[in-house]
Amino acid sequence: MGNVALENSIIDVIKTIYDPEIPVDVYELGLIYEVKINSDQSVEVEMTLTSPNCPVAESLPKEVEDKIASVEGVKSAKVNIVFEPTWDQTMMSEEAKLELGFL
Repeated sequence: MGNVALENSIIDVIKTIYDPEIPVDVYELGLIYEVKINSDQSVEVEMTLTSPNCPVAESLPKEVEDKIASVEGVKSAKVNIVFEPTWDQTMMSEEAKLELGFL
């Protein structure tokens, strides 16, 4: 499986993970800043949270790691939580904005 196909599989599984306070998946919300596939098929993800006090600050990154690690072809997954740049509503996809009534 090439990296493009693998990245698409990873994004598909990320889209099954929802922020508990907003009925939109974390990818469409714009919380995933980077998906990096290393040559050894380990995956590093930079993601943020809607706020530093997010009630799932502990469990959400673990869920992202576990689901990515379960993707065929992925050796391991590591999520790094970052707060720069700060997340805001402009980072949401058009689909997410539509779902939440911002459009």
